[in-house]
Amino acid sequence: MNFDFSDDQKMLQDQARKFLAEKSSRKVVRDVLNDTGKSYDLALWKGVAEQGWLGAAIPEEFGGLGLGGLEQCVLAEEVGRAVAPIPFSSTVYFFAEALLAAGSAAQKKALLPKIVGGEVVGSFAISEGPGAPSPSAIEASFDGAKLSGVKIPVTDGDIATHAVVLAKEGSGLSLVLVDLKQAGVKRETLTTLDPTRGHAKLTFDKANGERLGKAGEGWELAEAVLDRAAVLIAFEQIGGAQACLDMAVDYAKGRYAFSRQIGSFQAIKHKLADMYVAIELGRSNAYYGAWALSTESAQLPLAAAAARVAASDAYYFAAKENVQTHGGMGFTWEVDCHLFYRRAKLLAVQAGGPSVWKEKLVRRLELKNAA
Repeated sequence: MNFDFSDDQKMLQDQARKFLAEKSSRKVVRDVLNDTGKSYDLALWKGVAEQGWLGAAIPEEFGGLGLGGLEQCVLAEEVGRAVAPIPFSSTVYFFAEALLAAGSAAQKKALLPKIVGGEVVGSFAISEGPGAPSPSAIEASFDGAKLSGVKIPVTDGDIATHAVVLAKEGSGLSLVLVDLKQAGVKRETLTTLDPTRGHAKLTFDKANGERLGKAGEGWELAEAVLDRAAVLIAFEQIGGAQACLDMAVDYAKGRYAFSRQIGSFQAIKHKLADMYVAIELGRSNAYYGAWALSTESAQLPLAAAAARVAASDAYYFAAKENVQTHGGMGFTWEVDCHLFYRRAKLLAVQAGGPSVWKEKLVRRLELKNAA
């Protein structure tokens, strides 16, 4: 079985890499990082929308390209490689996927074209504080029309126009579609390790909302969205990890010590080799996830957990070893290593931390072996 991308997908990847190299340079990332009042680059966001990336997997009837999950994975990898400061994951991996999975015809018609055009920035609000979200931990409530409660942290909640919120409804849980520009919503921007990916605390006080999907099936829908998003995040992590390895190799070739390239020293060779092995392990699991995502395979939950665990480990390891390879320079603000280290740490806990996904992986392997 060939898990590699097709020639057309590789062409899309090449075009995306060139576009982001020009429009999402490290200077653009640093401008967002240094500006305390800004958590994304609006010009880059508009440019990405014009490229059609926001609608890669959205059907053509709603203005999208109708390509599919594999093309989304290709784009996610390049967004990760560029450490792009845009709400791509919140809008595309989570919000759009939730709409496609459970939205009514009217909801899709109203919002999907605006996602494609970049007018809507989406967020996915499940967490209500420390610890892994679980059905018993959800306190936000929905009565069929009004939503009340608190969600924290919400990725890109500081800039989102809409959110999909998990809330109690009767004896079960439901997903609720909320316009965040209304009076019943209060936002509080949070400080995180990576200011180029904003987070917020959202407080709902009898805010108007619409149910997404059926009442009581919110947890199952949320789990399905998280599995799909996990594969896409894994590709974003692999893109970032590969950029770290490329940076480390370039530095090792150009930095001399004792009249030799530091890349010729065994200690540095081992670091680079270990980075490569970790990335390739993560990539192989991510490809497995991409296959399951694109084919709607029953193996998606297992593949998603494996991809998430392997890619999280690979990105953190690569980001850490990239700093070490750069030596004392790697710890300075002027060198770009910290941009990737910040993103690696942040992506590792988005949609549930490593321990959450390791537990899911073990549980899903047990279910598979018991079948």
